Amino acid sequence: MNNEIKNREDRGRVEVSAEECKGCGLCIEACPPHVLELSERLNGHGYHPAAYLGSGCTGCGICFYTCPEPGALTVFTLQAT
Repeated sequence: MNNEIKNREDRGRVEVSAEECKGCGLCIEACPPHVLELSERLNGHGYHPAAYLGSGCTGCGICFYTCPEPGALTVFTLQAT
């Protein structure tokens, strides 16, 4: 992960259900801040699921709307304090 992503304030976060994800990569391509990648490990179906890098999410939800698998991605928007 590059320093630019590490230094951004998180405005959201993404949870990926590894067993639901088919590794198509659509969410990765659609993510404006580029905080998703394909995991090196395989899920139970033999796919490399998407994985959240851990920081830099804006909470925009574009990955969620792009994903063809219901339940594979959940996007949370963090409240400003």
